[in-house]
Amino acid sequence: MKKLSVKKLLEFYDEVLSLPHKSEMKREIRDEDDVFLLLCFSELLGIPNPVSYYTLELYPEMIERFHEWHLRMGMEKSPLTGIRCC
Repeated sequence: MKKLSVKKLLEFYDEVLSLPHKSEMKREIRDEDDVFLLLCFSELLGIPNPVSYYTLELYPEMIERFHEWHLRMGMEKSPLTGIRCC
């Protein structure tokens, strides 16, 4: 029988503890992403965005993820006329 290293035991212990909470963590990360997308595209939705100057350079990155977001929110097509992703 092989001896398990301390590192392997710690990894197993961490996996056992985090297993029941993985779906919660994924949902929380997704919710944070949704809020971040809303902040990035709030001006296009007509909501004043106090950090628009700082988020402007993030638009190329965010446009790629915008399509997935609006589909997950239940919108077949992009709700924004300025962004065509479909």
